[in-house]
Formats: sequence, structure tokens, C-alpha cells
Amino acid sequence: MNEAAEGREAAVALMGEWLAGDEPDPWIVETSGSTGTPKRVMLSRAAVKASADASARRLGASGQWLLMLPETYVAGANVIARSLLAGHEPVVFSPRFATFADAVAAMVDGPRFVSMVPTQLHRFLEAGGEDLAAISEFNTVLLGGGPIDPSLRSRAREAGVNVVATYGSAETCGGCVYDAMPLDGVGIAIGTDGRVRISGPMLFDGYQDDPEQTANSLVDGWFLTSDAGTLDEDGRLRILGRIDDMVITGGVKVPAALVARRLREHPDVEAAEALGTPDEEWGQRLVAFVVGDIDAGTVREWVAAEHPRSWAPRQVVVLDEIPLLGNGKPHRQALLALATTDDAEAR
Repeated sequence: MNEAAEGREAAVALMGEWLAGDEPDPWIVETSGSTGTPKRVMLSRAAVKASADASARRLGASGQWLLMLPETYVAGANVIARSLLAGHEPVVFSPRFATFADAVAAMVDGPRFVSMVPTQLHRFLEAGGEDLAAISEFNTVLLGGGPIDPSLRSRAREAGVNVVATYGSAETCGGCVYDAMPLDGVGIAIGTDGRVRISGPMLFDGYQDDPEQTANSLVDGWFLTSDAGTLDEDGRLRILGRIDDMVITGGVKVPAALVARRLREHPDVEAAEALGTPDEEWGQRLVAFVVGDIDAGTVREWVAAEHPRSWAPRQVVVLDEIPLLGNGKPHRQALLALATTDDAEAR
């Protein structure tokens, strides 16, 4: 068993002890740290159980889960907790299984569940075969970690895979909105600035050793997210994007503004912007728009030299100038159109 698998197995044991303990300390999960230093989110046992109960009610069943996500993040921790609360240790996907189908075969009879990010599902759909057939055996595949391309859902449906798109964060004990509808007990409101606010029994207790950030994020029983959104007349939540212009690609959160800032520092770049556009495999694709004598390889290496390699743009469009609005700000819609046109110069 490799180190990652051992860590997941250890987390299963620790979670079991925590769920059964007398008044345990909060379970700590870290945010991704995409906007700076990762925050340590404190989740009470009551919050974890409330999240699991609300999820099971919405899905109409509870049962064993397959763990494919890192246990250090809230999605992985939730998989462990929900499986244990249903009376089953989760099956940990690890090298001891030759294939994904083998891991699924090791699960007990009854309702089966798994959480994954869009990129993982895309690869299963591309590969087909026994692994794809195994996914169709799950009652539900929870899909989170970023925007989901409609074509991905369509392909999954055609393959007999029951997908539910989730929205949430570590501070909400993971997904608290399923297919745009809040779970029972979850309140959603939109602030005057367009910011999504969330309330409910699964909210976190605060950030460990950071009372100031806690006070800024938890206000009158509401968690102030970093996302902009709208609510339609039926109460369905539509996420418009990150307040801080975050791009989520392959489950990784990438701050586009910081990528653009880095590109502008290159001596051969006259101007640059970075935006996310829908992508079938990655959920979103980070696109760099640059004015200057530079190629895609140089752009990616320049970004990766300062930031994580996962921040490197997947597409580079070289322009004569950045299209601007009348107020001098970048014309985002015009840029996004350039990223999807066949004759865009992508290097």
C-alpha cells in the first residue's frame, strides 16, 4: 500500500473514533489556499452529521461509499463520514485494486455512492469498458470541484451514470446545494453585492486560530462565500463565478487575476488577461490572452516558475491588442468569444 492509501486508511480509523467520541474537538480540514494561505476550517460533529443526513434525504438512500478523493479535503472527509454513519467502512481506491471495477466489486451489496471531480468522470467516459460499466452501478455519483460542462452530464446520462452536481465548500461541510437546489435546512441568500450567502446546521464553527477571518466570514449566522450568484423564482441557485475571479480547472482553484499579473511581468508581453471558459474535460479551461512575441510553451513555463504548475494556462491566444469596453476595462465577453472561435490563434 502506498503512502497516500495508508493516509486514507488512517483517516477512516480516526474518523470512526471521532464520530463515536464524547464531545470531540472539531474536525479540521484545510481550504485549498488558492487565494493565499490555506485556512483551517473547524467542523463540529453535529455539522458533519447534519450534512450527511441532509445528503441522504435528498438522495433517498444511504450506504457504502468509495473513496477516490484526498481525505485531507472536505469532500474526502465527507465520503468517510457518510459511509461510516451508514454502517460501512468506505472502500479506499488504492493500488491494491488493479482496476476501478475491482474496487467497486469489493463493495457490499446495497446502495453505493462515490464523489469525484469532473475531470475524473470525463476520463471514465472516454475510457469506457468495465470501469465505466462499474460507475453505472452507483446510486449516485456526486460531482463537485467546479463547473460541469452540460455535455459531460449528457454523456454520463447516456452511459447510465446518475450524476448529481454539488455546490459547497469546506465551510459548509462540503456540498450543500444539489443540482442547484439547497438541501433541507440550508438557506441561500444573495447579498447586495451579488455574493452568495449560506446558512444551515452544517456550517463550520470558524477558522482555527483566526478570529478576525471568522468574524468576516460568519455574519449573523450566515457564511459569506466568495462566489457571485443568482436565485430564480423556484429557488434554484446559479453560480455566476467567483467574486475574486477564480477559475476551477480539474478540481484545482486557480486565481486568474494572479496568473494575468504574472504574465504582465514577462519582458516580451505588452498586455495580458486570463479567464476561464467551459471545458468538457477540465470543467473550466484557463485561457491566457497575451499581446506580445511569445509562444504557449514560454507562457506556461513563466507561470509555473512562480506559481503551481496547475495554474499554467491550458490555452494561449495571442492578440494584436486586448479588446476593451468604453470605460477602458477588458471586454470579457469578447475575449471569451476569441477563445472559442476556430480561427483564434492558439499556440
